[in-house]
Parts: sequence; structure tokens; C-alpha cells
Amino acid sequence: MKHFSISLLVVLLLFSCKQGPKTSEEDPQPVAQLATTPEEGKKLMETKCYLCHNPSVPENGQRIAPPMVAVKAHYLDAYTDKESFVKGIMEFVKSPSEEKTMMRGAVRRFGLMPTQQFPEEEIRKIAEYLYDYQIEEPDWFKEHWMDRRGDSLYNKGKKLEVAPVKQTPKEMGMKFAQKTQKVLGKNLMGTIQNKSVDEAVAFCNERAYPLTDSMSTNFNARIKRVSDKPRNPENAANTSELAYIETFKKEVAAGGSIEPILKEENGKVYFYYPIVTNSMCLNCHGTPGKTIQTDVVQHLSRLYPDDKATGYDVNEVRGIWSIVFDAPEDSN
Repeated sequence: MKHFSISLLVVLLLFSCKQGPKTSEEDPQPVAQLATTPEEGKKLMETKCYLCHNPSVPENGQRIAPPMVAVKAHYLDAYTDKESFVKGIMEFVKSPSEEKTMMRGAVRRFGLMPTQQFPEEEIRKIAEYLYDYQIEEPDWFKEHWMDRRGDSLYNKGKKLEVAPVKQTPKEMGMKFAQKTQKVLGKNLMGTIQNKSVDEAVAFCNERAYPLTDSMSTNFNARIKRVSDKPRNPENAANTSELAYIETFKKEVAAGGSIEPILKEENGKVYFYYPIVTNSMCLNCHGTPGKTIQTDVVQHLSRLYPDDKATGYDVNEVRGIWSIVFDAPEDSN
């Protein structure tokens, strides 16, 4: 079970890309450079990639993927110019495979990144930021890398100083959803990685609600995950939430970047954002007997006799985050 695909519902980058020398016989196809700010690339990296590749996660069994600086270091080791570096990342994220990976040790430890659909422009912005700027790294990484490669330029680039800015309601809602997803995902994927998918089903049954409630308390918000095809009846979407789910289904099917839906009413912000499946999700939410193993199907049937949360494929809306919190005083 330890080689199941690991990464989150949510989550971005990789363990690596093509093997080969730093130059190739064929020139890479040009990759268009985007007119974007470094702050935008940094924010995308932190919201998309750090769900799994967070540099602050300790090494005591809690890490579910290598830190982003390790990804950057391996790509710089293979691609010295920016165009090839960006192209390499974009190609891997589009179609991860063991044949392409350069980080075989990481794949053995964590599993291969599941196939997910990300807007191409967002991947490019993240890749450009990685190449141009230094990023946060764990205290242990420099010594780890130098012992093995001896290359002190593994995290080269300019230093970006970002002044603190008061968060908008949209940013607050995204933070609440992503932080909660990170807590749930870290525990869920750790259970799959260290035990089994069957054990992960038990974890969701016993621990998902208490963990979500603790995050609600932490953020002084009401945080829920709801669906039109719930596994637990308590996660059934109401009429308004069902309408938002249908809206997100159309947007995800059309491709491109997805924006949250927000409403403000009586001093409260109502925030909605889709939960989109990746290949890891199909271990419990795919097709019984095909992507869901027989013993897992039996366990699900015992715990959830009215389970509706199966039959999904990758890149489908399985539900939404439904979050309510106090509106900032100057949000209007």
C-alpha cells in the first residue's frame, strides 16, 4: 500500500520531470513568458503546492511529499535555462509518470503525484517564480543537498520581500479551506502511506469531523464539506449549495482557473469553493471493483450503507467547501 499515489485534493507540483543531460539534441519548443508579478507566482505556489510540499512540515513521519525547494533543486540540476526549466515542470504536471521522474527516492518514499488538471497559466507562473526567486527551505535541506550534490546554487534567485497586506474575504475563505484541507490531507495520506486505504476509510469515519470542527474553532468560522452525492448524510448539500455545485461542475469541465463564490449578508461572508477529484481520490470515490478495491468497498458498505460518493473520475467536482465567517469591517 505504500506505493499508492500520494498527494492532495487538492494539490500541485511534482516530484520531478525528464531525465537526461542539461542540454539535449532537440531544442525545446519556446514557452511563452507571462506578464505577471512575483507576488502572484509566490501566492500560487503557497496555495497550490504547499498543501503537500510545505517546507515547514517536520520530518518525523508527517511529510507526505518533498519540500518545494527539493523540486526546484532537481529541476535546476537538469535544466539550466529558464525556458527549459519552465517547460520541464509544465510537462510533468500535465502528465506525471515514473518514467519521467528524476526523484526516484522521493517516489519510493511518497508515491507518484496523482494526475490532476491545473490551468496551464498557473503552472507557468509557479514555474517562473521558482526559477527567478529564492524560496523557503527547511533547516536541514542545505546540508542534505550539499552532501549529495555539492551544488550551492540549488535555490538561486532573487529574494522577494512582501509587505504584509490585510486579507480580503476571498483570501480569508481560501485560507480557511486550504488550511483545513491540509490538516485533513496530511492525516489521510499519512494513513494511506503508512497503513492502507482501508485504514484511511476508518480515519475519515472517526476523525474527519473532529478535525474539521477544531479548524472551525481555530478560525472562528463554520467550516463544512458538502456534496450532492454524500457519503455521510450529514454532508448533504442544501438547495443553495446544490446550485453552486452545478455552477462549479460546469466551470471545471470547461477548464481554466476556478474562482470561489462569495456572498456577504448581515455581517457574514458565505464562501464556496469546489473540491475536485484527483487519481488518489478514486481509491475511495471511484468505481467499485475497478479503482476501489473489494475490501474497501465492503468496509464502506458497513460504515455507510447509503453511500452515494462513488463513481467519480479524475477532475470532477465531488463537493464544495461551504464556509461562513464574520465579514471584515472594511470589506464593503
